[in-house]
Amino acid sequence: NTVLYGATDGYLFAAGRAGERFAVRNSGAKVVIEGCGSNGCEYMTGGAAVILGPIGANFGAGMTGGMAYLYDPDGVALTMMNMETLVTCEVNDGHYMTELETLLEMHLAETGSAKTARILQHWDDEKAHFLQVVPKEMLNKLEVPVDLGEAIPAEERLFRPLRGRSGGGGGGRRPSPGLGGRRLRGAEGRVTRREG
Repeated sequence: NTVLYGATDGYLFAAGRAGERFAVRNSGAKVVIEGCGSNGCEYMTGGAAVILGPIGANFGAGMTGGMAYLYDPDGVALTMMNMETLVTCEVNDGHYMTELETLLEMHLAETGSAKTARILQHWDDEKAHFLQVVPKEMLNKLEVPVDLGEAIPAEERLFRPLRGRSGGGGGGRRPSPGLGGRRLRGAEGRVTRREG
């Protein structure tokens, strides 16, 4: 529980699921995990979180900054989200799709995750299963704007399924950026972290 509470920078990759209160008050770390318990990304103010499995209740409560990408092939994540302050949309091609794919490539390189390998192997189909979560407060402050034509308040999106995407836009797989720093081995999988 409480992994990355108050994190300010760095990377964390885990081939496993986090407990409750994951990345609460995260203000700058970029992370990829394979699921989390309740209150994930609560009061988050910066950074990016990619979650490749189920989330617990009250996800994103009080989130005022940063970005989350949820892998949600079954379309159930919205029922676990605190929807008062969030907007959700398909991941926009370009900057945000590149950020997501790059983090997945790094996660695969550092953990050997079978789940990530499968997603990247079928990327043209799987990228449509990601939900981009953005705090409403950040919409007019983002350096790279989210396509508001596809943005839907989370409470409305409960009743609107994701549209599929086919081919194009994603390009080829990119090589993983190198990671320096120390490596930690946790109970749920290998974790890599880089400070600075």
